[in-house]
Amino acid sequence: MTAAKLDAIDLKILDAIQRDGRITKLALAEQVGLSPTPCWMRLRKLEKAGIVSGYHARIAMRVVAPVATVLMEVTLASHRQADFDRFERVIRDIPEIVACWSVGGGVDYVLKVMARDIDAYQRLVDALLDREIGIDRYFTYIVIKTVKDETVLPLADLLPIASSS
Repeated sequence: MTAAKLDAIDLKILDAIQRDGRITKLALAEQVGLSPTPCWMRLRKLEKAGIVSGYHARIAMRVVAPVATVLMEVTLASHRQADFDRFERVIRDIPEIVACWSVGGGVDYVLKVMARDIDAYQRLVDALLDREIGIDRYFTYIVIKTVKDETVLPLADLLPIASSS
């Protein structure tokens, strides 16, 4: 996969909208140092290229209701592509599993689960095991306190800036 060519203005636009997805066209243009029309055209180009994949509200779930956040490591019994595909297909359809990463190392997947409580989490695990989707072992880590859960990506540190010449 080839990295997209982004310049300093593109990075400013991306940084601004990830910090405030509801920023107005005018405020965005002022923040990045462009007039509104060219700024808006650049933003549309970033959206069409799939670099901006959506705009979302971040919900403070613990303010709404008490929840249990659980990290779960999963190792599959067999490591054929069909086994990974079956597991991933099932996981995608379970709303309480809010994130799933295929990882290298001693386990195959790390999942982030949001459940009403630990009992609801265990019922979810029991249902997964009953579905016989290839889980050999799993380990549960209950999140006691969130120290950092950042959604703003450090773009300037992660991406090279294309030269403007």
